[in-house]
Amino acid sequence: MTTRLYRPVGLKELELIFDSGWKYFPPRLVWQPIFYPVMNEAYAIEIATKWNLEDEGSGYSGFVLEFDLDTTFLSRYKIENVGGAIHNELWIPAQELEDFNKHIVGNIRVTKAYFGDKYKHPDNEELKRSIENHENK
Repeated sequence: MTTRLYRPVGLKELELIFDSGWKYFPPRLVWQPIFYPVMNEAYAIEIATKWNLEDEGSGYSGFVLEFDLDTTFLSRYKIENVGGAIHNELWIPAQELEDFNKHIVGNIRVTKAYFGDKYKHPDNEELKRSIENHENK
């Protein structure tokens, strides 16, 4: 059995996921102690549109990803509510992300793509097409 999770990301993280063949999330940066997938698409959309579009580090873009994770493995993590009713996420310690990635079932998928005024498409044509197929206007 699997559980569907969501992850809002910017362009740089999306490029790394693309480079993995859509199989895993990249290691956290030194200043990122946790990896936080979210429990519903609405919350992922909120993050992607409210935080990422004006952020240079996100490439002025927000992408919503969905993926399925082995439910038994997932049960080791507590769901954290960080605000309103939809603001549920998991806190995966950075050092556990590699193991977490091994329990992803299938591929990571782009479901939504949002762009700020300063967004520039990536040079990689295959990734660019994948992004354009999910662009929300």
